[in-house]
Amino acid sequence: MSTTKIHSLTESSLLAAITVISALIAVYIPILGIAATFLWPLPIIVLTVRHSLRWAVLSIITAGILMSILIEPMTAIGMLLSFAPPALILGIGFRDSWPGARLLLFPSIAAITGTIMSMGVLFAVTGINPLDAQLTMLQESMDSTFALYDSMGMSKEEIAQSKELFEKSFQLIGLLFPLAIVIIGVFTSWLNFIISSRILKRLGYLTPSLPLFDEWHLPKAFLYIFGFSMVGLYWGSTRELQLLYQVSLNLNFLATFAGLLQGASLLSALTRHFHLSRWLYWVIIVFVLLDGVLGQILAFTGLFDMIFDYRKKLSRRS
Repeated sequence: MSTTKIHSLTESSLLAAITVISALIAVYIPILGIAATFLWPLPIIVLTVRHSLRWAVLSIITAGILMSILIEPMTAIGMLLSFAPPALILGIGFRDSWPGARLLLFPSIAAITGTIMSMGVLFAVTGINPLDAQLTMLQESMDSTFALYDSMGMSKEEIAQSKELFEKSFQLIGLLFPLAIVIIGVFTSWLNFIISSRILKRLGYLTPSLPLFDEWHLPKAFLYIFGFSMVGLYWGSTRELQLLYQVSLNLNFLATFAGLLQGASLLSALTRHFHLSRWLYWVIIVFVLLDGVLGQILAFTGLFDMIFDYRKKLSRRS
């Protein structure tokens, strides 16, 4: 066996062990486990770049077998389907020097698809609906909380009002579950992109980067999605078309979130253009996040900026 193969085998085994340890932390350590879950793909990304796709796949298979033995087969399958595809794509993208935007888009699509597949496998094998399971856990937690409030002497009217508010929140969570999958997939890919690029730079690799936040320009399609979602919300609510209403609600929140990002990018560029303090920018952002009206204004500004490009107009005048 050549020295290169021995080195690849040794590093693959080490990174597979790190992957398994991360999975164990994700399952058995509540708070730290959240971070371990999101960063589970990191060893696979590094292995794909440093060696090859073949060694990365072998490492994933090895980690999957060990996870099935040490944890539980369905948990192992779920993690592999959710996080292995975006890890492999990120590794290939870093190795082949993809542009930053592409390096974020393709793994995000893979993460969203993998999460949907893992939930489908869970439902097919166990008959458990992941959404129903999460809502049941939240319901049980809510019941325990209100029982505690009752024992502390809280009035029945206040408890009833709180229950009504929580029930409406549960309904909204159920309706926005598809959007949550999308946001988590994008966030996971972005987080692993940022951290793995720094790790690879320390190892001597050249890595692409995303554009500066001040220069972000999201697709114009989000403005049209927002407009169509408003029409869908109206038709879905007035005609009692539940599926249309849910799809439109998710698209509306997605477009609004995109508008917030674009608006925050525009605001950041404006503060730099006028040489204002970055502290002032973050103070404004905090106020926007805490105030629903300001948040809507910033989101609408960002949506229209996708078409009118206020930064370009400002640069022409200066």
